[in-house]
Amino acid sequence: MLKKLGALIIAGMTALALSACSSAAPTPSGSSGAPEGKGGGTIAIITVDIANPFWKAEVDAAQSKAKELGYETTVDAHQNDPDKQQQYIDGAIAKKVNAILLDPAGAKESVGAVQKATDAGIPVFLINAEITEQGIAKSQIVSNNAQGATLGAEYWVKQMGGKGKYVELFGQPTDNNAHVRSEGYKAVISQYPDLKLVQTETANWDRAQGKQKMEIMLKAHPNITGVISGNDEMALGAIAALKDAGKLNQVKVLGFDGSGDAVAAVKSGEMVATVLQPIVEATKKSVQLIDNFLRTGKTGSPTEKIAMDCVLITKDNADKFKDFVPLG
Repeated sequence: MLKKLGALIIAGMTALALSACSSAAPTPSGSSGAPEGKGGGTIAIITVDIANPFWKAEVDAAQSKAKELGYETTVDAHQNDPDKQQQYIDGAIAKKVNAILLDPAGAKESVGAVQKATDAGIPVFLINAEITEQGIAKSQIVSNNAQGATLGAEYWVKQMGGKGKYVELFGQPTDNNAHVRSEGYKAVISQYPDLKLVQTETANWDRAQGKQKMEIMLKAHPNITGVISGNDEMALGAIAALKDAGKLNQVKVLGFDGSGDAVAAVKSGEMVATVLQPIVEATKKSVQLIDNFLRTGKTGSPTEKIAMDCVLITKDNADKFKDFVPLG
């Protein structure tokens, strides 16, 4: 009888121990991505092109803020290729990361990838570019591209004297930012009938392509006096082509991003202005929203979409900016 009673007591203690071990086990990544009240874990950063200074600044800001908040990070770049993006999303799902920070490869093209991660219980936060649907990603933080394009175009028009022939370098066609900036430019410039757009070329946000497309347009229109560009890299490519042709002193070039090279070009007079996107501030804000969500199940933002205003950089204030950030 005593042996039987002892066996029962031992069995009961074993069951309690197993129960305690089970309750102490970490909560797997799911809809909240972390045990309630705790941060930490891994954030997968999926960007566009780390060789581009804009996206490098995005990644650097994300890693810095994530480290500050106690997270590890992984980094991949999809080169605006939706198939590569899907591979990286699949990889993040397989690794069971706690959250994904994504600069999407196309507004429409990225919906399925974001949905797949969300269905797998991994929250997705979009930075810099948006997708065509709401309610899938936890947040979408972008620059106020229409406001920025208006600032840039208004200043550029004044530098042009309200007249002349000009060309446009258009960004990545699948990126909604390219369309918003282009339309923002045109909304301002259309008010000046003596400004004539003679050609538009797509250069996919790339400096080398910007130079190549500028060379093509210069052959067709050697007497242009203006260039508007969807980003700084394409604008810097255009400046290189204009230098080679000995025409830079007669052409007013407008950029968009606020990169270090563009700010230097503004200071030297090679570029009349660039529009600063607050990408560092926006990225840090997005990582903070990730942390909020993983800790509480809520981002803390009243809206999914957040637009952050841009700033015009001209020769008069160029010394006040560095690495996409205002100084002081």
